[in-house]
Amino acid sequence: MNRIDQEIADLERETLALAEELHSTYSSYLTALGQAMRQQLILASYHICTQGYPEQFLQLSYSQRQQLQQDLRLLANSAQQQLQEMLHLQGGKDAEPKARELPPESPESEPPLGLSLREDAYCSLLNNPEQLAQWQEHLDLSLAKILQGASRRGNRLLQQTGILPKKLPEHLLIETEGAEDSSGSQITQLLAIHLRLSEIEFSDSQLGALRSQIRKLSVRVGKLVREYQKKQRQRAVAEAESAWRSSWADG
Repeated sequence: MNRIDQEIADLERETLALAEELHSTYSSYLTALGQAMRQQLILASYHICTQGYPEQFLQLSYSQRQQLQQDLRLLANSAQQQLQEMLHLQGGKDAEPKARELPPESPESEPPLGLSLREDAYCSLLNNPEQLAQWQEHLDLSLAKILQGASRRGNRLLQQTGILPKKLPEHLLIETEGAEDSSGSQITQLLAIHLRLSEIEFSDSQLGALRSQIRKLSVRVGKLVREYQKKQRQRAVAEAESAWRSSWADG
């Protein structure tokens, strides 16, 4: 029993060390992602206004164009800030977001769902490999939510200024060139902001390298989970055998 307990304790120490390594890697990743996401958001907006709907953009006054660009910058900055704050927030779904300046008439964004590995309370939980795996899954889902929220709010800004149609279909075509179908007829393209994590990572070599490093760490987490579960099972069996012997009496 003592040997199994020691092996479990060793796995928990290894998990804490891995949690710190994950935290450091995610910190670099989120910084790079924030910068790349901001660039992609502004670039997508530029493309929509100049290539997708130039007539609608030209109908805006100079001051209206300036206001739209300012609001888009605020939106990009807000989403970038959310990404950078993810590892430094406590709590989960019910965590309150810090107050930040948002574009006019934009709904308050959803709070980031990340958990802090630096808080003692969470460090004591994350020596369990299963909980570390859940933390990482939760964090990656949060990334997608922030990108979706930024895309939605960016499209709403473009709708409010009359550039994008008031109603957007569920599936959006994002094209930089006019396309033709098999018969040679021109296809009507609908442009809108749709930030995708995989595409942002693909377009940024530093970000792609960091994601590759995170994948390698994830493999180590999975291995620790399997080993931890195995040792927990062995301890349960040993405890059950001991309990049986302690209560057994020859009849």
